[in-house]
Amino acid sequence: MTVAVLTGAALVGAGGATAVAQASPHIVVEGGVTQPVFSYKDAIREHVYVESSVDSDRDGKLDRVNVDIIRPKETESGLKVPVIMDESPYYDNLGRGNESERKTYDANGNPLKFPLFYDNYFVPRGYAFLAVDMVGTTRSDGCPVSGGPSDVLGGKAVVDWLNGRARAYKPDGTPAQATWTTGRTGMIGKSYDGTLANGVASTGVEGLETIVPIAAISSWYNYSRMNGVKYWTDEQPGLADTVDTDPPAKCAAVNAALDKGEDDATGNYNAYWKDADYRHGSVGRLGNVRASIFAYHGVNDLNVKDDHFAEWWKGLAQRGVRRKVWLSQTGHVDPFDIRRDLWVTTLHKWFDHELQKIPNDVLDEPRADIQVGPDTWVTQDDWPAPDARTVTLRPGENGSLGLWHAPKGATATYTDAAGSRNQGYRESELVTDPTTGKPFRLAYVTGALPETTRLSGTPDARLRIKLDKPTSNITALLVDYGDDTRVDYLGPGSGIQTLTTEDCHGEATPSDDACYKQTKIRTVTSPVNVVARGWLDAQNRSSLSDPSPLTPGQYYDVRWDTLSQEYLLKKGHRLGLVLAGTDADYNTETPTGAQVTVDLAASSIRFPVVAAEGGAEARLAPLPATPWRGPAEVSLPVQERRFS
Repeated sequence: MTVAVLTGAALVGAGGATAVAQASPHIVVEGGVTQPVFSYKDAIREHVYVESSVDSDRDGKLDRVNVDIIRPKETESGLKVPVIMDESPYYDNLGRGNESERKTYDANGNPLKFPLFYDNYFVPRGYAFLAVDMVGTTRSDGCPVSGGPSDVLGGKAVVDWLNGRARAYKPDGTPAQATWTTGRTGMIGKSYDGTLANGVASTGVEGLETIVPIAAISSWYNYSRMNGVKYWTDEQPGLADTVDTDPPAKCAAVNAALDKGEDDATGNYNAYWKDADYRHGSVGRLGNVRASIFAYHGVNDLNVKDDHFAEWWKGLAQRGVRRKVWLSQTGHVDPFDIRRDLWVTTLHKWFDHELQKIPNDVLDEPRADIQVGPDTWVTQDDWPAPDARTVTLRPGENGSLGLWHAPKGATATYTDAAGSRNQGYRESELVTDPTTGKPFRLAYVTGALPETTRLSGTPDARLRIKLDKPTSNITALLVDYGDDTRVDYLGPGSGIQTLTTEDCHGEATPSDDACYKQTKIRTVTSPVNVVARGWLDAQNRSSLSDPSPLTPGQYYDVRWDTLSQEYLLKKGHRLGLVLAGTDADYNTETPTGAQVTVDLAASSIRFPVVAAEGGAEARLAPLPATPWRGPAEVSLPVQERRFS
């Protein structure tokens, strides 16, 4: 299908005089996608201030949100375009993307440079691009609240303005109206930016047609902790301070409220966290979502861990929301820096389908693209793999892990002890030499696996335990023992290496080019890899909000989901289950010193594997036992915490 761009037509009247009739400009579509027919150089660049519904800095005035806009000049002569919007707190501090780009402005305060390629690529194809400063950051009013209500409602106000439901003002104070847009809006962004897309979608705002959340948070409690175990201390005020470049005194009182609300003393879920929960929160919830979703996440992202995606996706699926996903083996990395050309092509089709309403084939493609090795991707109809079957492995006597129950009465004991840094033990210490007993962990290993198979989904740990103290932190690690070349998600770049060469996607001006450094997957050859991780404060076993200390000496059943995974379990490798106390690499808890006794006969790890009907367990039944000792030394770096 081809639709021409028409800017004018010459008409000849009966008397021979020539009249010029101005026709509305149109968008060109070929092969199911929009074509670059509008001038990027001549595009209109402006900024407005949208009035929000919040007063986050408590100054008695509603916060105004700075919105930097670039749109085709033809929108001044009748063309109406949809909007792609990246709301971010990072535009004047950490910057955006792998190269940490920031906005730049001309002498009148209008934008010259927009970070990333979205403006360069999509404006020539008939879109407006909006780079929105989150409330409390860059040129917007207010105070940031680390994902809380005002962060989200500021972005919602922009969508409302684009659809005629909110007020905005030009720099001179006169009203600004978005007469140039269809109102159809798509939000995109990585990390905090994608989180804001999730949050705004969870309000159910009309006009938000689609979101593309990249490595995004769906509940800020789960960003800060899992099941009562803290990942970081002072995370909420610390992040707010990171993104706020105003003098500290301006938002000191707000930051103090964040510090109090997060309740680091207990690690519990409370009303504060409910305000920043987009799945089941007080401001936003899954049941409100009307926007479609094209999600991306790294299954080895240990900053924004992949339970954010998994729980969000599960809720969207239950509600029949139109959706698509890419999952990679990297850490906190943008798909633009993994499969650049295919990502841009797919994103283009997605936005054209959802915002331009072009009937292309993007929904006919498989719903899920999954990276299962450094150079290997598979597609499947959904996530988790629809043909996955649950396998249950059980710890046994003498360190075995298999399909059969241990004898009734069999137990094993470890201590939630302080390691060299007084924060428990590092993962490299927990997984090293699993056939040797260590007082701070239990380790169980299968025999060599008879076939290669794939884990697809979320494992869960089920333990029967007793303590000699009221609580203990509990770590469960599912571990792959076997030499292999894997994506180096724990190393520099979280799985990618940045090259010196560049490629370009879109049009450019002297102030804003469309060229970015190329990247490649970084690999590491190693004898061991932690496949899945999960943590629990035992007193939160039944409730995140209402802890229930254990009676020492009494057995309790505890169950919790680990982080999700997509992983190839290779033939000849061995699968291990490591149980321990505080994980010094990813927990900021003080070990309780509790002695933990595990009832082996009533304990297991369950996980979904892709296999033919009835064949899942056979794929993990070990080959005949052979003498084996695991690696005596293991190097597992702590993944860097990336934001941009």
